[in-house]
Amino acid sequence: MRDYIRKRVVDVSLYIVKTNATVRQAALVFGVSKSTVHKDVTERLPRINKELAEQVKKVLEINKSERHIRGGEATRRKYGVKKASRAS
Repeated sequence: MRDYIRKRVVDVSLYIVKTNATVRQAALVFGVSKSTVHKDVTERLPRINKELAEQVKKVLEINKSERHIRGGEATRRKYGVKKASRAS
């Protein structure tokens, strides 16, 4: 594995653990695709640091269990803004 990939994997993983970030949020911060972040933390990270991989896995499991709530909030905000602009 190339050094710059190894560094990105560790950096993304530490960011996810420190901030409880989603894969999408981490991808935005590091300027890579969601697929790249997912592959980094699920396939590459366990070969580099198993303990960190477990920590990231726990954060991602929590995020996955809460995603239906975040989706509902986004929809509420989307249509709340539309209602407010229509009322003007």
